[in-house]
Amino acid sequence: MSTSALRKRSLPGAAVAFGSALRSVEQPSSRPSPFLKWAGGKGRLIPQLALLLPRDVEQRRHVEPFFGGGALYFSRRPAEALLMDINGGLVRTYATVRDDVHGVVRALGKLARAHTEPHYYEARERYNRGRLQDVSHAAHFIYLNKTCFNGLHRVNKKGQFNVPFGKYKNPGILNPETLLAASHLLRGAELVHGPFEGLLGRARAGDFVYLDPPYAPVSATANFTSYTQEGFGPRDQEHLRDVFAELDRRGCKLMLSNSNAPLIHDLYKGYQFDQVAALRAINCNARNRGHVTEVVVRNYV
Repeated sequence: MSTSALRKRSLPGAAVAFGSALRSVEQPSSRPSPFLKWAGGKGRLIPQLALLLPRDVEQRRHVEPFFGGGALYFSRRPAEALLMDINGGLVRTYATVRDDVHGVVRALGKLARAHTEPHYYEARERYNRGRLQDVSHAAHFIYLNKTCFNGLHRVNKKGQFNVPFGKYKNPGILNPETLLAASHLLRGAELVHGPFEGLLGRARAGDFVYLDPPYAPVSATANFTSYTQEGFGPRDQEHLRDVFAELDRRGCKLMLSNSNAPLIHDLYKGYQFDQVAALRAINCNARNRGHVTEVVVRNYV
């Protein structure tokens, strides 16, 4: 079936969902959940991570400096949060969903109704020009995320999003109720665009801080550092360890996810290590997808 045929079939239902969601904005019927695909997202790991949270986590502010898709945040639904990311487009999108979700739903609906491969590349070009207003920017960010290859967010040296079209038969581009539920939860969050070092000026004693950085490679071909144009290498991992140690001294409860690589074991020697089984879903070679062991580092037991 062609893309246009799928689009025509889905429009009436989408219109009903759109109207229903707008009427229930103050009391969303669904629980908050991630509305973006994200490389390294923790959705499948939530049951394992939940067992490793501090026993008194509900009394602590939730802090994430590598927010990404926000699976742990949306699962926990904390009343107060500080959410940070170095990806300015991502933070701007979350802020706009929080502050003008109606506008985002309308703009994203227009993009969804026009979805084709040529339309994808036109939208990508508009996004990369960097001239979009907040609502249009957020709608483009979500649209590209839902329709690009493997849900990757990758940029080139110029900072331009360069992921090709994903050939999905019927991508789930617009889910108004999911966006409305996310908007409702995000009202309790402070959103900050900046590097993880910015935590040192914002974290407070007693915060629960979850760090989910780009992972250290476990082999010469396993690294993925194009999330930002600067990448994330061994020196960044070392600097993050220094920030981790400083936050530990300040009285924060810290939990960090990373690969089960020798570098990580060396950097965090002396802290609590736990292993979790993760599903590697994003790899150009399907044979290299499957379960891998990751580590969770904590400064508490």
